Amino acid sequence: MAVEAELKAVVRDPGSVLAALEQAAGPGRAEVYRDTYYDDPAGTLTDADRELRIRTVHGPGPTRTVLTYKGARVDEESGSKPEHETRLDDPAAAHEILRGLGYAPRIAFEKHCRNYALTADGMARMFAWFEREQPDATALREDVPSAFLVALPAAMAQVTADLVAEHGSIRAYVLSLGVSAAALDRLESELLEEPAN
Repeated sequence: MAVEAELKAVVRDPGSVLAALEQAAGPGRAEVYRDTYYDDPAGTLTDADRELRIRTVHGPGPTRTVLTYKGARVDEESGSKPEHETRLDDPAAAHEILRGLGYAPRIAFEKHCRNYALTADGMARMFAWFEREQPDATALREDVPSAFLVALPAAMAQVTADLVAEHGSIRAYVLSLGVSAAALDRLESELLEEPAN
């Protein structure tokens, strides 16, 4: 079973962390993600820690849209989940199909991302730096951070002891960029209750 072996961190000092990342990986690739998460009126998916998302990505290449289903998390520390996704040729039809099946948009938001690829500790890694607009269902709040860093291996991990090793390696590298351990811990214990990005 493929799992998204990723860590996410709130970035409280974006200038220095971004500078360290770009020194290691270069300027990155700018993209805009437009995400819509669906659930039924009873919140069945959310209550079961599952996610159903349509994401449209705008960047330097052709615009692409993917449908993603994420199962319940298999690793509590990082929130890693089994993930299945497929490209969509007709995004509008996919939205209508989900609505026709009884699902409705639960939350929708836009993320401005910059993606990086590098090799660390002999392993290919991917990093996504993003700033998220406030979700349209949430009032603007100064205490809601808008800068995040997502770190993950270039390939999906398997549900084995390797998943734990991957998280340890990724965590160490994220800390080396200047992200505090408290930021990782806060995200893992609290912010993963928000939809994953």
